[in-house]
Amino acid sequence: MTDDASKTAVPIARHQKRLSVWRSRVRPLIQATAITLAVLLVSGASVASIAFAKLSTAVSNNAVDISNGTEEPVPPAATLGAFEGGFAILAVGADNAEGQFDADERHGGTLNDVNILFHVSADHQSAVALSLPRDLVIPQPDCVDPVTGEEFGAVSAQPLNEAYGRGGLGCVKSTIEELTGLSIPYAAVFTFAGTIAMSDAVGGVPICLDEAITDPESGLDLPAGTSVVSGQQALSYLRARKNVGDGSDLSRISSQQAYMSSLMRVMKSSETLTNVPKLLNLATAAAENVSLSESLAHLNTMASMALTLKDLDLDKLVFAQFPVVEDPDNHNKVVPDEELSALLMAKIAADEPFTLSVDSLSTAVTLDPAVPVTTPTAPEDGSTDAATTDPTTDAAATTAPTPGPEIINGLKGQLGSQQTCSVAN
Repeated sequence: MTDDASKTAVPIARHQKRLSVWRSRVRPLIQATAITLAVLLVSGASVASIAFAKLSTAVSNNAVDISNGTEEPVPPAATLGAFEGGFAILAVGADNAEGQFDADERHGGTLNDVNILFHVSADHQSAVALSLPRDLVIPQPDCVDPVTGEEFGAVSAQPLNEAYGRGGLGCVKSTIEELTGLSIPYAAVFTFAGTIAMSDAVGGVPICLDEAITDPESGLDLPAGTSVVSGQQALSYLRARKNVGDGSDLSRISSQQAYMSSLMRVMKSSETLTNVPKLLNLATAAAENVSLSESLAHLNTMASMALTLKDLDLDKLVFAQFPVVEDPDNHNKVVPDEELSALLMAKIAADEPFTLSVDSLSTAVTLDPAVPVTTPTAPEDGSTDAATTDPTTDAAATTAPTPGPEIINGLKGQLGSQQTCSVAN
């Protein structure tokens, strides 16, 4: 072999060797990796599809008829995306529900002890969570049990929490529609187990007490200050009554509003919104522990409604108590404050935003002293906006301040942005 031929043979031999290594080792490794990635991608899609199908089935299986014997049409499922227009959802917390206690401990029927009407404005810029007391004595309409078909005649004066026993969730919905004048096409009922599951799914909810509370009746046992509660302690906090405020159901409503406000802050935090396992846990907890009306039992509808709240300013989320006064026939019950409730419901029905006065907090809660309250302050040099003080400013170029939402004096509650502490009794 000549010198030139030997020089040519060496690169060829090296190339063939590298090609042999590529074929025998590298290419199979890349192919195996590609196949593995493909399997993972397909499996991921399959798992997502299976999870979606499982949730959809669970939601559908727990769907509740809220027609209350009428022929009203069920709203169709929404398309995935921001919900179009405003909507109202009634959330009912059931006490003494089947499965809550052992058979020998359960006496009487199920009660709707928590009643919250959630209303989002058509422009999605404001929302109201209206809590109606369980001891609110009001007229109730004819009701029909959707399971047994048993009919119940209208009554002129009955505590709100007895509506569930007269016809289930549909009767509660019809009763509150008659009281408020609003149409409520969507509703949900949750039990103690559902409350526990939802608090666990988000990893706990921060709540605050001004003093330590030990309440054997509800099981609440927490120190003063802020604690992150989940499971049984979350439920105990929501149920505690005698050791909070004046011991009334109105005091308990204030604690529930403080909890819901904190829950909304947790839900809107980036940690929760970007945590896929938490979101899946939350969806699963809702699907398995909350019974939704047939109109709401669609994952697309639920997701679309949730999207409307993603960018909602918490200053424009009002947690309000339905205005009441003491029942003259029974000091342990309450009746509607006719004037104030009429003003409030007119605002909600017209989608007119409103806010609360500085003294709106009930005596059962106080602002958390550990959280600074921010208020508008004047510039350090004492000057004011030149546009309003400079006489040479063109009046046509001066922009008038945008008026804020109207304050409803006398209305009790808190804003979603306010961090409050429950006051020990």
